[in-house]
Amino acid sequence: MLTADLVTVRRRGDELRLVAADEARDARIRALAAAMLDEARAHLGHTREDVEQALRELADAFADDRRLAAAVGKLVRDGLQYQEMDAAASTELRRDLFRRATAARRAGGFDRAKLLAETAAARGSDPAAVDQALFADRPGAQRLLGIDAPSPARLAAGFSLAEAQAVLLRAAKVVADVRAADAGTYRRLFRSLKFLRLLPVITRAPDGHGVRVEIDGPLSLFQASAKYGLQLALALPTIAACDAWAIDADVRWGVDRRPLRFRLEGRGAAAGADPPLPDELAAFVAAFEKAETGWRIDREPAVLDLPGAGLCVPDLAFTREADGARVHFELLGFWSREAVFRRIDLVRAGLPDKILFAASKALRVSEALLDESPTAALYIFARAISVRAVADHLRALADGTGVA
Repeated sequence: MLTADLVTVRRRGDELRLVAADEARDARIRALAAAMLDEARAHLGHTREDVEQALRELADAFADDRRLAAAVGKLVRDGLQYQEMDAAASTELRRDLFRRATAARRAGGFDRAKLLAETAAARGSDPAAVDQALFADRPGAQRLLGIDAPSPARLAAGFSLAEAQAVLLRAAKVVADVRAADAGTYRRLFRSLKFLRLLPVITRAPDGHGVRVEIDGPLSLFQASAKYGLQLALALPTIAACDAWAIDADVRWGVDRRPLRFRLEGRGAAAGADPPLPDELAAFVAAFEKAETGWRIDREPAVLDLPGAGLCVPDLAFTREADGARVHFELLGFWSREAVFRRIDLVRAGLPDKILFAASKALRVSEALLDESPTAALYIFARAISVRAVADHLRALADGTGVA
């Protein structure tokens, strides 16, 4: 992913704009990417230090546009796969060799080649391998094993989106208006936002077509987090997979963090795969399906819409086999107390569907917050989501009784 310093932008009044893509710029990006990928392939098996030196020399040939060369280089580097470092093994090897060297020095001197041969023999290896492994835990010594970068054409096609992601790292707030022809695309979007642990407010778009997603950015008053900014940027490709989309962002740009407006729009690209369920939810689903509860799980429930108040996107829905009673379920997990209170506000506004919310004890909220609601309940879990506790809450909501 690009960083903000690698983005080529222009200011026009209080607007921040990306440099418009054209065929000449796309061709230059393709040429840069092709040259860098060829250079990386020529250095398979070489050290990271050698690869970096080769890529720097290549970028110098494009001195007339260093920022573009650096940006393309960053995207190419993201796809380079180096060997894993084994710091413990290298540390132990150095300790062994240095101990032998100290003993040899005390005995009157030492021969490096002889020491390497002795250490290799003791380890069932050869001197060259020992010499290479001695400082293999240093990043520059890692070997390039493979390349998983996009083709030059794909990299150029997605370059503007990559730049927009970098801009969102400096966002205070983002509003996305999206349209999709099928419910699956919306579900994929909402599930991606939740998987990234973002805190969106989702409503119908003002024109009645599509939905509006409002997300506080990493530079808002409440979210001063680089990690949150990365999560927001990672959500952009899923937004861009919708049939039609537009984002408006309030950003803080430059060393002075000047407030500017940033807008980008487009039409759907190829959608990716659905994100996996969060680990704690996946573990619960697996355990629930093995238990004898009398409830079936629906992994693709409908989006719940309360006109004028907002949308709720359940993670699951449960149907009771005996009578078809249905209760939705949303994991708020470890998000924030704000996420819990947003859902409570939606319930109090009149959300008619029966729903169970689950939140971590770490959020310091009480199940009593929804005690008076006939259609919703809040379940607080300590470490893991309990199958029995969820089943009890489902029964209580379906029957209109309290949890025993």
